[in-house]
Amino acid sequence: MVGIVDYNAGNIKSVERALGFLKAEYVLSKNPADLEKCDRLIFPGVGEAKYAMEQLKLTGFDSFLKDWAQAEKPLLGVCLGSQIIFEHSEEGDVDCLGLLKGTIRHFESVWKDSGISPELKVPHMGWNNLEYANGSSPLFDGVDSKSDFYFVHSYLIQPDDQSIVKAWADYGCKVPACVSQGSITAFQFHPEKSGRAGLKILENYIK
Repeated sequence: MVGIVDYNAGNIKSVERALGFLKAEYVLSKNPADLEKCDRLIFPGVGEAKYAMEQLKLTGFDSFLKDWAQAEKPLLGVCLGSQIIFEHSEEGDVDCLGLLKGTIRHFESVWKDSGISPELKVPHMGWNNLEYANGSSPLFDGVDSKSDFYFVHSYLIQPDDQSIVKAWADYGCKVPACVSQGSITAFQFHPEKSGRAGLKILENYIK
């Protein structure tokens, strides 16, 4: 059974539609207790990191997700959910869940520190292909390496350990598109909005 974390900051409907298409059994809830017996979780998210962290604390999902990760149960973060599993975000200057070590930074900050000034718009919005890295992830099994995925974000993951990056996208710099460590995997892109390739990833996860 798949649990979907609903903390008033998630892109829930598109995730539900994707799981419905795959005929997956799932539970959607704003109450952590309803998800305790699930085998795996999807942690989606859109919007602003500070607001999301406030909602996680209000709903009790902050401690629930920390306990879930400590128990090494499968957790899949998507978009904002891929970011706030790290330690700190420049967006709202907020401490996050700290499930993985690293920070979340704005594109402009990363570009400035790298000494580059690409003529690219922020947010990074639209379709982009990936370059697999560090052995990739089993969730990409059956997915063509030239497949495009749908992105929409202004901030990007900066993990302390670069070996956890399993796929990169190129947008003025190398953008961690997939990170994986232990039972946690996270996608900066939206698999639920990425057509056949994204559905295959979700199918791999729920199986």
